[in-house]
Amino acid sequence: MDHAAPDFASLRQIGWPWAGAAEDPAWQALAEAHPGARPARVIEQHRTGYVLADGPQGGFRAESPPEWQRRPVFTADGVPLHERAAVGDWVLQDGRRILALLPRLTAIKRAAAGEHYQQQVIAANVDTAFVVCGLDADFNPRRIERYLLLVGGGGVKPVVVLTKADRDGADADAALAALADLRAQGVPVLALNARDPSTAEALSPWLGPGRTAVLVGSSGAGKSTVTNTLLGEERMKTGAVREHDSRGRHTTTHRALIALPSGACLIDTPGMRELKPTGEEELADGGFADIEELASQCRFSDCAHRAEPGCAIRAAIAAGTLDAARVANYLKLRDEVAGAADRLATRLAQKADARVQNKALRKRLDQKYPRR
Repeated sequence: MDHAAPDFASLRQIGWPWAGAAEDPAWQALAEAHPGARPARVIEQHRTGYVLADGPQGGFRAESPPEWQRRPVFTADGVPLHERAAVGDWVLQDGRRILALLPRLTAIKRAAAGEHYQQQVIAANVDTAFVVCGLDADFNPRRIERYLLLVGGGGVKPVVVLTKADRDGADADAALAALADLRAQGVPVLALNARDPSTAEALSPWLGPGRTAVLVGSSGAGKSTVTNTLLGEERMKTGAVREHDSRGRHTTTHRALIALPSGACLIDTPGMRELKPTGEEELADGGFADIEELASQCRFSDCAHRAEPGCAIRAAIAAGTLDAARVANYLKLRDEVAGAADRLATRLAQKADARVQNKALRKRLDQKYPRR
């Protein structure tokens, strides 16, 4: 094992957030528990392992810990999906194996598909999320709000990027008007031609040295095209979209972190069909801060905002100052977050109960079969 001190200058070029171990007690404790291990960043995640990097040039494969390779469970002794490394994470490694996951500063998560509650990390340690949406049939303000909910819930700042502004029939002004409520709350919204470096330059304020951004959006929205333009080369595969609905195939098959010429890191992700909340989100993070403020003015504190008297939200809709479709999406997401929060609470209670039972079982076994 190489016991040389980490090259923090190279690590900072791929987003290393700390000057040293002393700045974070948890990182310091892990470093002391694994003497000689070196930090690296996850730049690719595959079923059989990970690709790590300790600088802007290239990467190397590393195996995950054995407990990460087992079926993901949510029990006292299991390691759920969201506690395993994801693209953007920092880990301690010995050149062949990942030894420990370092503390996350931010994480974009969604509820994983399946009957059992689990969380899936989309990207970790991200400063900015570019929510990419095409100015074609892909344009959907309600889906953008759902992305904003998940992004904000992870502590990441969103920027809405409307691509394909050069296409015939693209109406950037109409799209910007449809997202006026988000813009009024300080969410940047940009319309650009993703193939044109001069317009893609509008993203540069969020791509300074040491910064990390992630591209999220549906298949065919133009995420990989944005990546190629920022790189200045055709590195990521791109594909055509269907004419009738502007949907694309998954040309990006896995998440990957790429060092940009600007000194920033960019994470490209496959299109996501399911965007289920985890139950940890705040509705204000979905661009609904104004609706939340109105809700506090309702006559009844438990107002459902459907048909109750004295509802400030219904009054705003009637007055034409609030979009009914946006309120409907707010109510839908509110119910989804509440349901997910209930499932999360149930899982946490089950885990705590399993931990108590396992502790009691170990105590009985130690009493029956004392160690010599």
